[in-house]
Amino acid sequence: MKILAYLRALWDVVLNRARINRELEEEIRAHIEMHADDLERGGLSRVEAERSARIRFGGEARFKEECHEAAGGMFIDSLRRDARFALRLLRKSPGFTVVAVLAVAMGIAANAVVFSVLNALILRPINVPGGQNLYMIERGKGAPTQSYPDYLDIRDQNRTFDGVVAYDIAPAGLDTGGSASSVWVYEASGNYFDVLGVKPYLGRFFHSSDEHGPNSSPYIVLNYAYWQARFGGDRGAVGRTVQLNKYPYTILGVAPPDFRGTEMFYAPDFWVPLLEQENVEGGSQLNRRSARAIELVGRLKTGVSAAQAATDLNSVAAYLAKTYPAEDDRINFKLARPGLFGDLLAGPVRAFLAALMVLAGLILLAVCANLGSLFAARAADRSKEIALRLALGSSARRVVRQLLTETLLVSLIGGAAGLLVGMVVLRWLSQWRPVPDFPVNVPVNPDSTVYAIALLLALASGFLFGLAPMRQVMRADAYQIIKSGTTGSAGRRIALRDMLLVVQVAICAVLLTASLVAVRGLVRSLHGDFGFSPQNVTLVETYLDMAGYKGDAARAMQRRMIEAAEAIPGATAAGVSDRVPLGIGWNTDEIFRDDSTDTRASHEVADALKYSVTPGYFEAAGTSLLAGRTFTWNDDKNAPRVAVVNREFAREVFGTAEDAVGRYFRNSGGRMQVVGLVENGKYETLAENPRPAMFCPTLQSPSSATWLLVRSDRDSQDVAEALRSMLRRLDAGLPYTVRTWNAEMASALFASRAATVSLGVLGVLSAMLAVTGISGMASYSVSKRLREFGIRIALGAQRKEVLSAALGRAFWLLAWGSAGGVLLGTAATRVLALIVYQASPRDPLVLAGVVMAMAALGLLATWIPARRALKADPLILLREE
Repeated sequence: MKILAYLRALWDVVLNRARINRELEEEIRAHIEMHADDLERGGLSRVEAERSARIRFGGEARFKEECHEAAGGMFIDSLRRDARFALRLLRKSPGFTVVAVLAVAMGIAANAVVFSVLNALILRPINVPGGQNLYMIERGKGAPTQSYPDYLDIRDQNRTFDGVVAYDIAPAGLDTGGSASSVWVYEASGNYFDVLGVKPYLGRFFHSSDEHGPNSSPYIVLNYAYWQARFGGDRGAVGRTVQLNKYPYTILGVAPPDFRGTEMFYAPDFWVPLLEQENVEGGSQLNRRSARAIELVGRLKTGVSAAQAATDLNSVAAYLAKTYPAEDDRINFKLARPGLFGDLLAGPVRAFLAALMVLAGLILLAVCANLGSLFAARAADRSKEIALRLALGSSARRVVRQLLTETLLVSLIGGAAGLLVGMVVLRWLSQWRPVPDFPVNVPVNPDSTVYAIALLLALASGFLFGLAPMRQVMRADAYQIIKSGTTGSAGRRIALRDMLLVVQVAICAVLLTASLVAVRGLVRSLHGDFGFSPQNVTLVETYLDMAGYKGDAARAMQRRMIEAAEAIPGATAAGVSDRVPLGIGWNTDEIFRDDSTDTRASHEVADALKYSVTPGYFEAAGTSLLAGRTFTWNDDKNAPRVAVVNREFAREVFGTAEDAVGRYFRNSGGRMQVVGLVENGKYETLAENPRPAMFCPTLQSPSSATWLLVRSDRDSQDVAEALRSMLRRLDAGLPYTVRTWNAEMASALFASRAATVSLGVLGVLSAMLAVTGISGMASYSVSKRLREFGIRIALGAQRKEVLSAALGRAFWLLAWGSAGGVLLGTAATRVLALIVYQASPRDPLVLAGVVMAMAALGLLATWIPARRALKADPLILLREE
C-alpha cells in the first residue's frame, strides 16, 4: 500500500498543473452563476465578469501552483538524492553491482531477442501499406497453393476483396553481359504491386495492362539489395536488357529498400510477370486446373471481416466444385496470415516461438528470483543502518523509496546493456543466411515496440526483485534490530530466499531439459534413417532450361551428365532427380485405385509425393530396393508407364506392401504399374509422419530441374572439382551449383539447429543464474554461521559434518528444484516434436544428462562456500567476537 501511495504522489506531481487549471475554471463558472443577478444589475457583461473572476481567483491558483511546484521540486530533489545515494552504495559493492547488472542484462537480452523474432514473424504484418488487411487464401487442408485457373475465378468472382494477387517462387539463370548466374525470382501476377500498394524506388513496376498473354511481358523489377549488389546501385540499370534463361528481358525498375515480397523468410533477387512462367521454368502449368503451385494473397475491402471473406470464398468454391468436379470436387478455402506460407510454416513457427518466449520469460523470472534473494540478503546486512534511520524518525516509506530507487537503477542499467547486446544479436540474425544458395534470412530488426517492451520488462523486473527487501523493511522492528542486531524475522526471510532459490533451480532444470532434448534430436537427425544416405554424395544443381535445353534435348543432356559423372575416378553411382528429399520444394500427385472410374479429388486414396528420376538414382541416393526393379533407359515415353513406390504408398493404396510389385493404380496421367518397392523416407521435414512417395522415370515424366547425384569413395573436394571440369566441357554457359548432400541438408536441419542453438543459449544463461543463486545463498549462510562452524571444529567435528551443516540445506533445495524442473521440462518440451527430429524428453540420456548437469552446477556453486566453511579458524573467530 505504501508503494501505491508513493506512485500516487508521483502521479499527482506530474499532473498537478492540469488539475489546478481545471479547479480554477470550475470556481470561475460557479462564481459567475452564483452572482448572475448582481452582474446584470451592475451592467457587467459575462466576458468582463470572467476577466474579473480570473484576476481574483488567479492569485489563489498561483499560490496553490507554487505550493505544488515547491512540493514537486522537493520530491524531484529527494529522488535525485536517493539516486546519488544508491549509486554511492552500488559503487561501494562493485562485485555485487556487476553481478546484478549482468543478471538483468542477460534476462533483458534474451527477452528482447526472442520478442523481436516473434514480433517480426508473427505479430507484425507484412511491411506494406495496410498489411493487416492482407490474407493468404488456402485450401481447407491447410495447403497454401492453388492453380492459376482457380486463381482467375477467385479473383473475378469474389465480392469481399479489393484485389487478389498470385505469385510463385522459381530459380532462373540471369546473364547481365558476362557469365550466367543462378538467381531466385518471384513470378507475380500483373496486379501484384498495385494491390499491395507498393511504390517503386526507381523506374516503374509492371501492371496488368502490360500483360497480353503468355510470354508477352518480358520485364524485370529488381530487389533493392540485389540492385545494390549486382549493379552497384547504378541508376542506369533501369531500361537495360538482360538475358533471363537466354531470353531478353527489360529492367523496368527497382523496389523500395524495405520491400521483400509477401513471404517473411524469402527475399527474391527480382520479380517477373507470372505469365512468363514458360520462359522462366521451362514449361507452363497456367492452363492446368489440377496444377496447384501458386500462392494467393488478397486485400480485404474496408469493413469486411475475415469470416465474411471466408464465407464468400466458399461460395466461389461451391461454384468451382460444381463446374469442375474432376479437379475441384469438394474444394473449400480458408484464410491465413501471409508471410510464412500460410499455416504450413506459421503453425510450427508460432508454437515454437511462443514456447521460446515463455522460456525467455522464465529466464527473466529466474533473474528476479536471483536478485530478490541477493537484495534481501543485502538488506539484512544493512539492518542496523535501516533500523537507525527508522529510529531517528525516517519513515518506512522513505526507506522503501530509497531501496526501490537502488533496484530500479540496477534494472535500468542492466536493461540498457541487455538491449545493446540484443541489438547486436538481432543485427547478426538479420544478415544470417542459414540455407546455402537459397535467399532465406530472418528480418528481425527491432522497432519501437521492442524498445518499449524492453523498458517495461526492465522496470517490472526492478519492482519485482525489489519486493523482497521492501517486505523486510515494512516488517522491521527498529527496537529489536538495534537490540539484537537482526531483523527479528530470520525464519521468514530465510524461507523467502529458499523459495526464490527453488524457483531458480527449477527454471534452470526446465531449460536444461529442453536444450538437451534439442541436442539429442539434432544428433539423431545427423545419423538418422532418412530413406537415403547423404554421406559421400556430391550434388550438382542446375536447371537446363536456363541454358536453352528443352524437351528431348534436356533429356539427352541429363544422360550425358550421368555418363560423364560415372567416368570420374572413384565414382560408384550417378543419377538425376528433379528434386532431392528434404530439399527446397516438393511435388504431389493424387492417386486413385486401378478400378476407380471417378478421378475426382474426393475419391483419391493417397496424396503422394512425386519424384522424376533416372536410372542410377536409387544407387546414388543409397535408397534400399525392397522388391522388384528400378528403372532402365528403356522406360521411355513409348513404354508402358511405370513407377517405384515406397512402403507407405503401397500400404495406403493397396492395403499391404507385400504384393505391391506388379499391381496398378491411376493418377492424373492415367494408369501406372508398380515395378519396384523401396523403403520409407523423410521427404519434406525431419519431424513428419510416414508419407507416401512415388518415383517416375524421367523419360516418362520430364523436368528441366536437374539434380545430379554422384556417390564416390574419394574426397568430396576432389569430386567437386572433377564435376566442375566435366560441366565446363559439356556446356560452359550452363549455370550450376556444386555441393555435398550433407551441405544441402542445411535447409532440413535448420529448424533443429535453430532450436538447439536458441535453447542452448537459454540453458547456459539459466545455468549461470542458478550457479549465482546457489553460490550466493550458500556463501551468505556460511558467512552468518562461521562462528558456529569454528566452535564445531574446535569441539572435534568431522569435515563431513561441517559440510553437511553448511551446505545441506542448499543441496536439498537444489534437489527439490531439479526434480520439479525435470517434470515441468518433460511436459514443456513436447512442442519440440513439431520441429526436432525424434524429440523425446523421456530419453534416458536426456534425464541422466540433466541430473549430472544439475549436480555439477551444485558442486560448482558450493565449492567456494564449502572451502570457506572448512577453513574456519576457531581461535581467530572467537578473538574477533
